[in-house]
Amino acid sequence: MKLRDYFEHFGIEGNPFSEEDAQKDQVFQEHCIGTTFHPAWDKLYGKPAKPDTAIIFGEKGAGKTALRFQMMNAVKQYNDAHPDHHPIVIEYANWNPFLDHFRRRFSERKKIDAILSRWQLWDHIDAILSLGVTQVVDQILIPDEVSYPAFSARKKLNVSELTHHKKRDLLALAAFYDQPKGDDLFVRWKQLAKRIAFADWKSFFRLNWDLFLGIFVTLAVVLLTFKFSESASKALTRWWFYLPIFASWCPRLWKSVCRYNRAFGVVRRLRVLAPNTSATFRRLLRFEPVDYSGISFPNRRGTDTRYELLSRFLDVIDTLGYRGMIVLIDQVDEPYLISGSPELMQKVLWPMFDNKLLKYPGVGFKFLLPSELLRFLERETPEFHQRARIDKQNLIRSLDWTGQSLYDLANDRIQSCSKKAGVKIDDFFDSPISRKHLETAFEQLRVPRHLFKFLYRVIMAHVNTHSDGEPVWQISPSRFETELALYLNDRRASERNVGVI
Repeated sequence: MKLRDYFEHFGIEGNPFSEEDAQKDQVFQEHCIGTTFHPAWDKLYGKPAKPDTAIIFGEKGAGKTALRFQMMNAVKQYNDAHPDHHPIVIEYANWNPFLDHFRRRFSERKKIDAILSRWQLWDHIDAILSLGVTQVVDQILIPDEVSYPAFSARKKLNVSELTHHKKRDLLALAAFYDQPKGDDLFVRWKQLAKRIAFADWKSFFRLNWDLFLGIFVTLAVVLLTFKFSESASKALTRWWFYLPIFASWCPRLWKSVCRYNRAFGVVRRLRVLAPNTSATFRRLLRFEPVDYSGISFPNRRGTDTRYELLSRFLDVIDTLGYRGMIVLIDQVDEPYLISGSPELMQKVLWPMFDNKLLKYPGVGFKFLLPSELLRFLERETPEFHQRARIDKQNLIRSLDWTGQSLYDLANDRIQSCSKKAGVKIDDFFDSPISRKHLETAFEQLRVPRHLFKFLYRVIMAHVNTHSDGEPVWQISPSRFETELALYLNDRRASERNVGVI
């Protein structure tokens, strides 16, 4: 028998169980993303109008990435319905760039666990601000060329609503955190300044008064020397000739030295990014002294300035029509520097467990974490729990799937691919295999990934043992039990090899 013929017999197009990864699963993306939810969905999702934090632990294949996609889809629907006041969504899932930049700050001789032990809370805030600022700048400059999580096509950022101080804050945040792909940093920053109408001709003269002073005094001294001095060539060799010129350029020189030093300090402390000192310096030179003095700079160790910058970012996006921010944290086990190590995941992730950040007004963090980290959390000290206040977060200790929920999930996927109404997973098996029997068997599989793998395996084993001339459409109880036992043994062996049990 052919697998295609088997599914066509039941009126099913394609294979409902061929994909195991939510990112590539077309059945999930096209049919199940807005209809089939885990029982813990409501606690994780919360209310987009008032983002809050939720922490969920689940084993591999339990559907954490699917929950992230469902979160983005649900928030997008909310955003489409409320284009003028909805949360911005930050997808904090691609950790490799941040870890790579952080790794380069240390000697290659250092072991990775020693390096990741130095990851701090402010590094996370820097990464999140980088993602958020880059997204906002893209939406201002190139709204038709970018697409972001839960982005509503009806959303228009009205930059004319920004006050002068908020324009300054947006430009300062862009100077530190904007990380575009392939664009010249300084040119992009100038485009942003022009787009939001930050400067006018008056500010141009206020900004460059020291430059004009140096040019004017230099020209005046040279012209006066050649006009009134009998021997101008001799005057050029006298030290007093250069004294007024040097004095006139001192304000410009002092400003350049101070701002370059500040730019160097900023670049040094942004350890998870790849900022450019020259571009940062050139952008800082574009601020008038009165605006420059009001900027918060991430050039120190510690979280104080980071929280100030986070607050200013939230104020800016609030004026642009966003109400809060949702940060989706996923795939912490996937970066190549971590390679699934729970110990390394803990070193990177644990600094985020700070109640001040997790309960920051207007920000909701959605943690989708591997179940291995739960053991580390349970063994933590009272001081850690006092700082993190895990009891105040929406904590889901296990992304469990019951046999009944997996049974319903299998039926939902079949219906999404079926041309007939009423087709169920029961139809694939002989009558001695009851619904209760299926639910009991599915309970042992625990998560959707194992369910899909098993169903694909048992169906393939069935069609391979029958010919096209004598097709058999129902799977026998003996075939079902044999394949289930083999699959469970293979899974246990695989888990022992990777140290899960």
